[in-house]
Amino acid sequence: MENIQLYFKAERAESLVFIAIGIIAFAAGIYFLFSFKKPFYTGIAWPLIIIAVIQIFVGGAVFIRSPKDIARVETMFSTNHHALTTQEIPRMETVMKNFTVYRWIEIALAAVGIILILMRFWGSMSQGIGTGLFIQSLLMLVADYFAMKRGGQYLDWLQELVKNIH
Repeated sequence: MENIQLYFKAERAESLVFIAIGIIAFAAGIYFLFSFKKPFYTGIAWPLIIIAVIQIFVGGAVFIRSPKDIARVETMFSTNHHALTTQEIPRMETVMKNFTVYRWIEIALAAVGIILILMRFWGSMSQGIGTGLFIQSLLMLVADYFAMKRGGQYLDWLQELVKNIH
């Protein structure tokens, strides 16, 4: 059961990092939007703000959900090993597939950001949007890399556990 606790506590800790990144990005975006009246800063503000809202809500949902997940999976572990095979392993396989989708979306957004940065003259709104997209996409890629690595280790542990039980 230690692996269950470790996985979900690490997930919860990363959700706090996600929330913190979101709050900082949101505050920076608001600051840029209202403090500088130049197109570049207006452009950078919007992706910072929009993606920050997603980061805050996703991080908050994971933070709130994690204790229930620990209880749910520990109950499966203690009373119904079959549920690990029919519920938790398929859930984690879906989570891992979703990380692959997220990674490609984040790479695409980073590429769009780079294109926007390089397409226009310095200081344009599109260059600001590109900069904001690139920054946020890179942050998301890094955070999701660690979440994906941790999720893969947890899934491997679950699969090995179920194999050894049967």
